[in-house]
Amino acid sequence: MIDSSHYHIDQAKIAIIGLGYVGLPLAVAFGAQADTLGFDIDKHRIGELRQGIDRTLEVESSELADAKQLSFTSEVDDMASCNIFIVTVPTPVTAHKQPDLFPLRSASEMISSVLKRGDIVIYESTVFPGATEEVCVPILEQHSGLVFNRDFFAGYSPERINPGDKSHRLQHIKKVTSGSTPEVAEIVDKLYASIIVAGTHLASTIKVAEAAKVIENTQRDVNIALVNELALIFNRLDIDTSEVLAAAGTKWNFLPFTPGLVGGHCIGVDPYYLTHKADEIGYHSRVILSGREINDGMGQYVAEQVIKLMTMKRIHVVGSRILVLGFAFKENCPDMRNTRVIDIVETLRDYNAEVDVYDPWIDSQQASAEYELSMVEVPVSNTYDAIILAVAHDQIVEVGVDAIIDYARPDSVIYDVKSVLPADRVDGRL
Repeated sequence: MIDSSHYHIDQAKIAIIGLGYVGLPLAVAFGAQADTLGFDIDKHRIGELRQGIDRTLEVESSELADAKQLSFTSEVDDMASCNIFIVTVPTPVTAHKQPDLFPLRSASEMISSVLKRGDIVIYESTVFPGATEEVCVPILEQHSGLVFNRDFFAGYSPERINPGDKSHRLQHIKKVTSGSTPEVAEIVDKLYASIIVAGTHLASTIKVAEAAKVIENTQRDVNIALVNELALIFNRLDIDTSEVLAAAGTKWNFLPFTPGLVGGHCIGVDPYYLTHKADEIGYHSRVILSGREINDGMGQYVAEQVIKLMTMKRIHVVGSRILVLGFAFKENCPDMRNTRVIDIVETLRDYNAEVDVYDPWIDSQQASAEYELSMVEVPVSNTYDAIILAVAHDQIVEVGVDAIIDYARPDSVIYDVKSVLPADRVDGRL
């Protein structure tokens, strides 16, 4: 029988592995109440956090200062005294749309070097159902020499962080919890309940919690795919999709999804984890993968629509100057992981257009290094043959349509991916 008092918030020593958009807010929340150690392999990141700087902009300097029991490290051995390990590393997909579990495997192997009898390892990273017990636990056992559910235990509590959202923050989003035994599940649930104002939902098994997470974003992905497909149809019918959705939205149970680019670390990735597991058990997904195919093609569609409009205006695409406004995967945050705006840029480059990108939220050096982008600090007036509003950051939209059009040459194309500009002032939109 495990001694639950050993893991009470006052007694626990918690290690958070991975201090990105998910891990840092969690570390700050626990660090306000318990002895918490934030670990990241990025030494530069650790240095910034020690100075009260969060480059993701998810946590304010004052919040870091208020987490009195939080410290940071990039040294694995510093976690040796911890008894609860929470893994918040990314789980991306490969170029072939297969789960990339390297960060998760590496974190598990690293933890195993300091794992002791009685410790609990909790995973928050999005995975397919079964991954915690089938992939991570064997690594912990193999490298630590300890026995699962006798010497150490596991839990799973999927992250629900929404980058850039200052209304729905960690403490105010209900948390799903689970554990490898009923007693451990109760410990994990109480641990999170101590920091989550919105409450918790204790799932019966780790697999249930894993499945719940992966379908949250799969459901959104499929719904967005539907309206994206509707936009493709309505465009051919010369019908304004925004007007159709506004009319249909007058019914009380119509779901308010809008067309657009689907990127980021969740919606554009998680469905592939579920379909991967489905393939393993002999089921080939139809609805989910069809939705993914539609959403993955929207960037190229936007670019080709712009090229079509330019051609109709007799604007030569080869050698043209095109400005893309916004590059992050969503509004009002600096997160460009899996941004599908790059699909627009690369398609335009394939036509030998010269593409500039303006995004006040993005670190230009990082963007240039990762995507080989030509970033501009401030767009120049009367310069561009086409302008594409791809991400509706407040700083971009609030300058107004006149200022945006002013960046363009007199005979040009204005395309609004987000449908935030007046319809009569643009040449096209989704």
